[in-house]
Amino acid sequence: MTEIPAGPTPQRAIGVLASFDFTKDRELWRWAPDDVTLYLSRTDPAPSWEGLALVSALNKPQVLERATRELCTLRSEAVVYLCTACSFVGGVGGERALRQAMLDYGAPQALTTSGAVVDALRAVGAERVAVAHPYIESVGKRLHDYLTESGFTVTSSIGLGLQPAEIPAVPYDEVCKLVRESDHPDADAVFVSCSSLPTYDVIAPLERELGKPVITANQATIWGVLRAAGLSAVGPGQQLLTA
Repeated sequence: MTEIPAGPTPQRAIGVLASFDFTKDRELWRWAPDDVTLYLSRTDPAPSWEGLALVSALNKPQVLERATRELCTLRSEAVVYLCTACSFVGGVGGERALRQAMLDYGAPQALTTSGAVVDALRAVGAERVAVAHPYIESVGKRLHDYLTESGFTVTSSIGLGLQPAEIPAVPYDEVCKLVRESDHPDADAVFVSCSSLPTYDVIAPLERELGKPVITANQATIWGVLRAAGLSAVGPGQQLLTA
């Protein structure tokens, strides 16, 4: 008689509410342990693809209602809004309003990428932060303001000047070049902003090279939402995951 496998590992459900233009689904899964399923939903499209206009449109709490309710029907233990700029563009108050909206729409626990980044930087003991980002200047300034309002000193900030539709095509070598150029001797850590930038495979090598933590948007997002559910992210050699 053929031996029948015991069956798939029982799964814990985690909800990820991404912006409509998010393309790095497979990268997110690399941080997830085998007993976790990441359920992804997306916002409706924004009326404009211009950088500041797009993220400002997706900073409104009501745009999260449909997707949050969808993820709650799947019994997600926590729901995270995965979009860095969309969650920092309204400042600390705007980020807080997004989390409260998701709770109001039924999420048992609610996080945002920008809120998770703040938690991650604090977890590695960073007070002075170098920032690498792909945004145009107006969006980059909002990021600087958000980090400052959250209590960090921004030692340096370098951006690529890209519009949202251009960011997903940035390869690893350009990400590494940007991080190296953004680093500052006084920085306790480097933060790489934007969930559209690929970073999983370069975090640990850059940390060894620079001698400090490198926190990235997708890494902090999955670390934060798993942590909220009492779970741990997977990322060999990444300093945040052992902090």
